[in-house]
Amino acid sequence: MQKVIETLLIGLTTGSIYALMSLALVLVWRSTRVINFAQAGQAMFATYIGFEISSRSGIFWLGLLFAIVGGALLGAGVDYFFMRVLFKHANTGPAAVVAPVIATLGLLGLIRSVVGLTWGGEFKTIEAPASTDGYTIGSTTIPFSALNALIIITVSIILIGLALLFQRTNLGLALRASAYAPEIAKLAGIRTAQTRTIGWAIAGGVGGVAGMLVTSNNFLSPYSLDLLLVFGFIAAVIGGLESMVGAVIGALVLGIGLTFILNYVGTSLVFIGGFTVLILVLLIKPDGIMAKGKGRRA
Repeated sequence: MQKVIETLLIGLTTGSIYALMSLALVLVWRSTRVINFAQAGQAMFATYIGFEISSRSGIFWLGLLFAIVGGALLGAGVDYFFMRVLFKHANTGPAAVVAPVIATLGLLGLIRSVVGLTWGGEFKTIEAPASTDGYTIGSTTIPFSALNALIIITVSIILIGLALLFQRTNLGLALRASAYAPEIAKLAGIRTAQTRTIGWAIAGGVGGVAGMLVTSNNFLSPYSLDLLLVFGFIAAVIGGLESMVGAVIGALVLGIGLTFILNYVGTSLVFIGGFTVLILVLLIKPDGIMAKGKGRRA
């Protein structure tokens, strides 16, 4: 029973980080109908900014703040200078579907090259903001540390903040309206292009948080966040690409599922296990576990 509880706690930690990447992908998908494969590169670039600040100042939270700002600025820049131009010249026919996917993959390679030239390819570390030693209860030490608890709390605060933003503010209403019915939103006076850029900025900032949190217990390199992108994408599809709530639930389901596979089966099946969970969910509910109809959900 103790091992099951420990597995659930670690799974919640892992799923929380997946939830941030999943949310970033859903935010972009809802506004542009594009799976942003460059999200890993954007998060990685933002994490390097956070690494630079935290290593120079010795303050993790200052690095996290700069990672959020850097990720948001990069996300807004990608939409304003890159995606808008792309959609303007490839807005009809097969090119409208294929070009954005190829473009985000190319952008991922470009960001990696810039990072490699700037920081090099060697592994770097970010000092964790809390202890990584497991809690000791009596004579037993469980593999759940203060850092794990801090990650869950931090992600929970961010998710609550995003929920309040989208449900309680005019900006959130504009973001949802632009995603649900852009033409009607334009008639209502909403500047959908600018609103979409804000959505990309939020996604970039969220990706920066995910990168900093996962790197605080791992290593940072130009390729270190690729697996986070894969599992974030799987979580988004499991939950339903239209639903931010689904993105979070899908990430938690995936995180807990993969942790059980890791602890009870073996490390060699973790990657395959992620796609197995995805296939099982899609066989039962192809539109995702939170899909309830054809309309988009907030």
